[in-house]
Amino acid sequence: MSERAFSFIPLNSRQGKPRTQGVTEIRGPYYSVMGIRYLTDILETMGKYVDGLKFAGGSFALMPRDEVKKMIDLAHKYDVYVSTGGWIEHIIRHRPEDVEKYMKEVHALGFDVIEISAGFISLPVDDMVRLVEKAQKIGLKAKPEVGIQFGAGGDTPPEILEAEGTRDVQWAINLAQRCLDAGAYMIMIESEGITEDVKVWKTDVAARIINSLGLEKVMFEAADPKVFEWYIKNYGLDVNLFVDHSQIVQLECLRSGIWGTKNTWGRICSYR
Repeated sequence: MSERAFSFIPLNSRQGKPRTQGVTEIRGPYYSVMGIRYLTDILETMGKYVDGLKFAGGSFALMPRDEVKKMIDLAHKYDVYVSTGGWIEHIIRHRPEDVEKYMKEVHALGFDVIEISAGFISLPVDDMVRLVEKAQKIGLKAKPEVGIQFGAGGDTPPEILEAEGTRDVQWAINLAQRCLDAGAYMIMIESEGITEDVKVWKTDVAARIINSLGLEKVMFEAADPKVFEWYIKNYGLDVNLFVDHSQIVQLECLRSGIWGTKNTWGRICSYR
């Protein structure tokens, strides 16, 4: 990016890209269409603050291959990594023998990160670990998605998720640690059951995950301004967050300390 406007006004100091803390991953096409022109607008204006782009819900499987490749190449031009999202659980459920083909195509297209999720399916821990190891052998960064809510994802109604119940948080921590030990570079924490589709936020779950795994090793799904505001207010601007692409400006205003709500205005600071 060229020099930002009003550069004489100071912002909170942030680690430069490629960041290991304060990482912001944005959702690509899913709730709205995103193509090369839309993504160009985002990255030309806010690319300095976007660390990762995640395709959600297998959206890339509906798009022309060439257009997916163009989007990935554009993201790389702005030092933005690209993640698959958690579509691998769809592959496993239908044809497990296609997992390696899927991973090789992901690598060939230029994806950097493959998310390994099992929100809708029940998958043994050892199988998750094997997927992490297989992804790394192919040349991808493995990013397991871990949560406490079975059946999370896809806008499942809250009452259905509540009836499913939640897993023990220590089980989720143990799974995440197994994946990290196997070489996963970061863990995505699913928001359902913690700050999404619950009557009361389970902030103690987030605290236990951070205390056990470390702030740099986890990324929290926070596609709601009240949620990402809470994480930054309680854990500082260096917490790793996944948000919708429409929220990148609002989130970075908060991280930078230039704007916020009554609860955060003027309170988000850094000392470098």
